[in-house]
Amino acid sequence: MTVATNIAAILKTVPSSPGVYQYFDDKGEVIYVGKAKNLTRRVHSYFNKEQTGKTRVLVSRIADIKFIVVNNESEALLLENNLIKQFKPRYNILLKDDKTYPWICIKNEAFPRVFLTRRKINDGSLYFGPYPSVVTARTLLDLIRRLYPIRTCSMNLSGHKSVSRPCLEYQVGNCNAPCVGYVSDSQYNANISEVKNILNGNVKGVLRDLKETMMDFASRLEFEKAQAIKVKYDLLENYHSRSVVSSNTLHDVEVVSFDDADTSFYINYMRVVQGAVVCSHSLEIKRKLEETADELLLTAIFEMRQRYGNDIKEVIVPLNIDFVLDNVEFTVPSRGEKLTLLTLSQRNARQYRAEVEKLRLLVDPERHAMRILEKMKSDLKMPVLPEVIECFDNSNFQGDYPVAAMVQFVNAKPNKEGYRHFNIKTVQGPNDYASMEEIVFRRYRRLLDENQRLPDLIVVDGGKGQITSAVNSLQKLGLYGKITLIGIAEKLEEIYYPGDELPLCIDKRSETLKVIQHIRDEAHRFGITHHRKKFEKGFVKSELNGIKGIGRLTAEKLLLELKSVKQIKEADREMLERIIGKAKADIVWKHFHLDESRIRNS
Repeated sequence: MTVATNIAAILKTVPSSPGVYQYFDDKGEVIYVGKAKNLTRRVHSYFNKEQTGKTRVLVSRIADIKFIVVNNESEALLLENNLIKQFKPRYNILLKDDKTYPWICIKNEAFPRVFLTRRKINDGSLYFGPYPSVVTARTLLDLIRRLYPIRTCSMNLSGHKSVSRPCLEYQVGNCNAPCVGYVSDSQYNANISEVKNILNGNVKGVLRDLKETMMDFASRLEFEKAQAIKVKYDLLENYHSRSVVSSNTLHDVEVVSFDDADTSFYINYMRVVQGAVVCSHSLEIKRKLEETADELLLTAIFEMRQRYGNDIKEVIVPLNIDFVLDNVEFTVPSRGEKLTLLTLSQRNARQYRAEVEKLRLLVDPERHAMRILEKMKSDLKMPVLPEVIECFDNSNFQGDYPVAAMVQFVNAKPNKEGYRHFNIKTVQGPNDYASMEEIVFRRYRRLLDENQRLPDLIVVDGGKGQITSAVNSLQKLGLYGKITLIGIAEKLEEIYYPGDELPLCIDKRSETLKVIQHIRDEAHRFGITHHRKKFEKGFVKSELNGIKGIGRLTAEKLLLELKSVKQIKEADREMLERIIGKAKADIVWKHFHLDESRIRNS
């Protein structure tokens, strides 16, 4: 049975009930999960009309369909959400919210701690948040600790009294020492109950209780206790007054709005408790298909209610949502306080979009690379963008083991697959110019023969001599003038064009020079690595090879530092000791100088 025949047969069996459908590709992987009030209408719509864009690609890859029937729309939404999180299908929308936001946790333990965390653990503890700013969460936590003497230690108090003497936190009044038994479970948990009310946004209730307690102490002439309560009352009232108060009459609502930007959909969620905005959170949804605004908005509402709790029954939205959620009323306001709240939320969504797009412009690798390439094209007066750059470098010791290296950058970044090593074949002795001419010719002769892409910019490590050698090779191949060629002189970091007496004037801090220096340094590093391997394999063709007690590594250190056997002979003991240590320096010095004294004496 073909795929088309199989799909046609499945479509005849799709029920008209609410449910969830899953699309599979020919490898059996889930590529899309969707929900529907009527599975028949929704699933058939993919195949009964001509699709466009990504939806057409999705339909072309469907090899199998499975569906799950549920009782109502709310269950369909919940199941869809769970399946998307489980399978992460490639064609489902992506919520771009990769920050780990802070939560305030009331730990499930004897004499609970209250602390900040970025990880939710399913251990029965209570979590409040997430808070969009760690500063906000820390401010609230600091307020709670100033209001209530709650322990901060991680001591296990399931057996209550654990130590014989309280710590410094008790002495300074930050803790009422449950570890010593100075406070009962009921007294401690009364404080925790008030903390829960504050974290839930029920600040007015806590203020009312504090005021009643304060007045009770005052009526009994216990003014010190009344003053202590008043300090707490003032702290909490000051915190509450700094909250964004929306109304004295409007109570608990959620507000969800959006700003649509074609491929991205920016959501703002606000939670209002007792007339005050206690939470505002924004996120980005990346479109994968042609999802409508109401579909994306519903997804965001469901996600936010899962994070923050689903106890609030009214949700203010900017458009009608044709979907039923259990015990939830969607409101599209036209005037009054609810419209004011919606307008505030929409302003936050637009602001979040502006921030994300600005940040993306700054850190998007493709945009960043393109900006650098445009700058290089301008600075180097090139006819095309230097998308592919290749740089050459030579290495040898005293003419032995001559090698060369070429590294390749693509879009201003190293492309390790394009790196090449060369063993010099036609040049005898230390001749950097002839070596450069050989490897440039070999490289581009091969690219031409294999009909491969040529670079846009060639960089040679060296001055006018190396550039002239590269020019000779390019002329032989008919490529001179078709590819931009430059050389970078190491001492002054100057850039030369072929035939120019003076270097190119370029800002020493420019990104153009940084890229050229980077590729030059990478070519040098890559060449040295190859040369050392060849050097180690063949050891050292010199007198050092015959000195008893001097091994390969010691010989390599000397040659790397002093460049030649002649300079090693002329070096004094102090120089040799600095390079290879006293013991081996004595061996080398005696080898050369005792041999010379024997020759003179004879």
